[in-house]
Amino acid sequence: MKPYFLVLSLLGLIITHGNSQSPASPEGFNCSANRSIYPCQAYGLYRAGLDQGAHDLISVGDLFGVSRLMVARSSNLTTSTTPGLGEPLLIPFTCDCLPSYNRSYYPVAYQIEAGDTYYLVSTKKFQNLTQYPAVEIVNPTLVPTDLDIGVMVTFPLFCQCPRSTDNFTNLVTYVMQPSDSYSSVAANFGTTVQSLVSLNGAENKSASFATIVVPLVQNPPPIILNSKSEQPAAPAPSPTPLIVSEKNDRNGVIVGLSVALGIVGVLCIFMLVLLVCAWRSRERMSEEDGGKGSNAAAARFGRTGSGVKLMTDITEWLDKYKVFKLEELKEATGNFDSSHLIQGTVYKGIIDGETFAVKKMKWNACEELKILQKVNHTNLVKLEGFCVDSESGTCYLVYEYLENGSLDTWLHDLTSSRNLDWRTRLRIALDLAHGLQYIHEHTWPRVVHKDIKSSNVLLDSRLHAKIANFGLAKTGHNAVTTHIIGTQGYIAPEYLADGLVTTKMDVFAYGVVLLELLSGKEAVNAEGDALWAEAEKTIFNFRDERKEAKIREWMDPALVEQSCPVDSVASVVNVAKACLQKDPAKRPSMVEVAYTLSKADETFADYSGESLSSVGGSDVFAR
Repeated sequence: MKPYFLVLSLLGLIITHGNSQSPASPEGFNCSANRSIYPCQAYGLYRAGLDQGAHDLISVGDLFGVSRLMVARSSNLTTSTTPGLGEPLLIPFTCDCLPSYNRSYYPVAYQIEAGDTYYLVSTKKFQNLTQYPAVEIVNPTLVPTDLDIGVMVTFPLFCQCPRSTDNFTNLVTYVMQPSDSYSSVAANFGTTVQSLVSLNGAENKSASFATIVVPLVQNPPPIILNSKSEQPAAPAPSPTPLIVSEKNDRNGVIVGLSVALGIVGVLCIFMLVLLVCAWRSRERMSEEDGGKGSNAAAARFGRTGSGVKLMTDITEWLDKYKVFKLEELKEATGNFDSSHLIQGTVYKGIIDGETFAVKKMKWNACEELKILQKVNHTNLVKLEGFCVDSESGTCYLVYEYLENGSLDTWLHDLTSSRNLDWRTRLRIALDLAHGLQYIHEHTWPRVVHKDIKSSNVLLDSRLHAKIANFGLAKTGHNAVTTHIIGTQGYIAPEYLADGLVTTKMDVFAYGVVLLELLSGKEAVNAEGDALWAEAEKTIFNFRDERKEAKIREWMDPALVEQSCPVDSVASVVNVAKACLQKDPAKRPSMVEVAYTLSKADETFADYSGESLSSVGGSDVFAR
């Protein structure tokens, strides 16, 4: 590492983040003792186009994982505005406490490009709204000095929620500039120096680029309003000298008035035609729906609005995803012909030479879209766009197409299962763990998938795994429901008995998928017996001297044929056993699972480039 990078790194560690709610640390603000204040709406101040930063609203939105509309609204702009160089923008954050690290963050998924390091991305692209020690903490399975191009990294942007006693509702994460002082920052945000001291501690004038929080007492704040007045006005066009007489001037006025009145008349006629057409269309819909009118369309969407209401709900995502036309989806799928059917209601379609998977839904997909627009990870199937047919009450979600289909079709077919050697299965288990770790730890509010199973694990051309189907997913933690939905054999006991929805129900289902990878068996056999119950009787509760023999009898014959080392399989059995604990509190988090599996036997690591070692004696699972 070059000397100046060492100096900058040391400076990054010296910089403190004072906050009476959160002790200073280059790893971010500590969570408040009062956890009820999380999650909350927060903001970060970002200066457009500086250094390597994003410039236009679309690229800024993409960088922070929000829509162009959200940035524009927060920053008192229109969506068509191109910010000036260095113009301050307010970026909306959903700030939450990450209990595993006792830090409050807004997590952003970032795809590594050539030349990127944690330090450079934090300081340049995110303009010190986070620091590299925090990035290392929330990405424990990645090696900072060996980042592959294309890998997804979570950058935790610093944020904080107001205390219940504060007289403001939002805080802005602000990076102090060399010319800043508490006095100038207070003026820029319409607050007081005393408020900044109360939130951040005494001013440290030697700490440039320190991150503080500033109360948002008026929205937009003066720093946003003043930036508009400071933008240079477009020069007025030079007048062309004209020599006109007084008579010509009067004639010009008369002609201008005539033209204006003519335009107004045409507009009135046009508006009248539109009103008549709209009235006739509403009458026709009323007749088709048996007199129910728009209420019938609303019922089809499962909410009080119609297809127009759904489109209104998802307007802020229109610039993030492509909105497909129904005609092109029908053409791509042969009018949704059975020959294009992949599984369930998912069809294969080719649009402009590119293959997609089109999911046809007969209910409102608004909730699923809300979840999908906030997640972005290499081990989650990517949403490319959508289409809403308001007439039929149908929504179509268009996903990337994965060539090798679902994991269950590989595991439960003798010919295909032979192509899944142990190293490939270990890779699939780790891919799935990384995907679940991301939605559990790095989304706020947390996402619970609720339907993890081998048929919802899709494989790409290199047999890497991605999680699909967020139709049952739920945001939030420790929720309770009386509407139990799931797949037999994967449902966690606490969810089945009490309707308790937590991330640990996904951990349980993940343990079942591990058993499928190990045994090649289905989650439920022909007699209706669960695979996890069978594992409890046959391989989980035997002593070491008998366990290896039992595992060899129980594991997939395709693995036995390959002379797969049983001790490596036994180590993954330990992980599965921990995930399938009846008490959810005793199950490991997916962070622990991913970390432990990443240390699986390095003999099987040459296909992934990661260093792996046995997990048989891991303390994480000595429960």
